[in-house]
Amino acid sequence: MIVFLNGNYVTKNPAYVWMEVNGIGYEVNISLHTYSKIQTLEKGRLLTYLHIKEDGHSLYGFFDEEERNLFLQLISVSGVGTSTARMMLSSMKPDEISHAIRTDNEVALGRIKGIGPKSAKRLILELKDKLLKTKGEVNLDAVPHNNLENDALNALVSLGIARNAAFVAIQKSVKQEAGLSLEDLIKLTLKNI
Repeated sequence: MIVFLNGNYVTKNPAYVWMEVNGIGYEVNISLHTYSKIQTLEKGRLLTYLHIKEDGHSLYGFFDEEERNLFLQLISVSGVGTSTARMMLSSMKPDEISHAIRTDNEVALGRIKGIGPKSAKRLILELKDKLLKTKGEVNLDAVPHNNLENDALNALVSLGIARNAAFVAIQKSVKQEAGLSLEDLIKLTLKNI
């Protein structure tokens, strides 16, 4: 699994970028949302999702975790493929899509190319509860750039703990005790969940 790419943007357009990473070129499909964030940059990092199917592999890139998470939720809905999810993220910002789903706004979703009334209803039915659970979550883009805390967060998420709950518990653990090793931080955080 390719989690992210960090390199130079060789070619950029609203549909894809070519990234050079250590001499290897990757074609990465992007949304207009991501393009608007990287259009003035010469190099950077894109979070990725590798879509594998019978006739080929496609790499999708995202500027932030919010967009990637929403993309993954969208493609989990029956009838919504990667192209449709990318079209949705190009038509509306991730928070606008989430809001439309949480508030049963079929009209807003129906304005997106490829999303008819049935698809809009299915999106709301299948994703509303998931998105309502995360509505009040902490802005995870604000996670400190402390590698220890990031490593602990990633470890807890890989153990199946909800990202938001793990983040809050890590912050509580750090306030309780300073200078913890990664292992001790994870153990203390598990007690705080």
